[in-house]
Amino acid sequence: MAVGMAVKPSLRTVLLAQLAFLAATALILGVATSLLASTVAPDRAFPLVLVVVAVDVTIFIAFGAYLVNRLVLEPLRRQMGAAEAVIAGDLDARAPSAETADFATLADRFNRMTDHLLDAQSQLVRAEKLASVGRLAAGIAHEIGNPLGGASTYVEVLRRRGGEREVVDALGRELDRIDRIVRSLLDYARPHEEALQPVDVAVVLNAAFELLRAQGTLRAVHARIDVPADLPVVLGRAHVLEQAVVNLMLNAVDAAPEGELVLGARAWAYEPERVAPRRSSDAVGVFPRAPGRRPSRSELSVGTPGVLVFVADSGTGVAPADRDKVFEPFFTTKEPGRGTGLGLAIVARAVYDMGGVVWLEQAREGGSAFKMFVPAVKL
Repeated sequence: MAVGMAVKPSLRTVLLAQLAFLAATALILGVATSLLASTVAPDRAFPLVLVVVAVDVTIFIAFGAYLVNRLVLEPLRRQMGAAEAVIAGDLDARAPSAETADFATLADRFNRMTDHLLDAQSQLVRAEKLASVGRLAAGIAHEIGNPLGGASTYVEVLRRRGGEREVVDALGRELDRIDRIVRSLLDYARPHEEALQPVDVAVVLNAAFELLRAQGTLRAVHARIDVPADLPVVLGRAHVLEQAVVNLMLNAVDAAPEGELVLGARAWAYEPERVAPRRSSDAVGVFPRAPGRRPSRSELSVGTPGVLVFVADSGTGVAPADRDKVFEPFFTTKEPGRGTGLGLAIVARAVYDMGGVVWLEQAREGGSAFKMFVPAVKL
């Protein structure tokens, strides 16, 4: 239950308190009426008592109706309105909170149920998309692969026969680009048949970081790694996780060519709305901050232990409207010719195949923070 709900009084407490106040007021009014009646003539005392009793009963009924409407009927109407909206297909509808703990808890449970419906729907859509795009990608890669091999052979023949060097080199570059696209399609479409194995995340992340640093890819950026050595062991595929991290780091370098890049990881228990763990470099009182909703999946129960891996940069970031689209195949914010739109889709599929989730948030550095959660080995 949220912290704000814990301080709210229960419906029973509020009703009893209000009715006790009303009863005490009625009692005081009755005593005052009796004292007043004793000072007037007997023929006027009885009508006076009747009038006071009638007013007292009217006030009691009116105030009771007001309390029932405010504390019970109105919250129920709001809950029913949200339920009707969800039934009509508006899964963004949320039940508002209430002033009593009972209805506030009911609203929270209803909203969580709606969130689970959204998660289930998104998982179904994603599974169907993976299947359809995977079949399409495999078919395209197969159909393009054969003529691509033939074209590459002819380019090499032209080069040996002394063809115009500039034209031949340009053809070779374009064919290499097509070949990379085809390989990306195959990587996306190819199912991972090998079983998940225990993986030391710290070793994988350090290897990916050292690989890119040795290649000179990180030379122009201020890159650092923030990975503790005592991370839990997760179930996954080491080479797939390393490739996913490399893809994210390459994207970060493109997004912030002379900026900051951070590769990090933390032991973490997954919750869709849990605050992210603090980094060693965070200023006191600034982070962690409250997150937005994260993606979920039915296999991940609240509190599932695992490892949170993040790659953050100081680039321009991703527009909020595009944060849910960046993991879709062929979606890219790069200029035409600079990206295939498959890199993040391959990352998402790799993480999903390892039983985890991946999402995008704004980074502390100002740009994008791609985060992956992978469950730990069950002991």
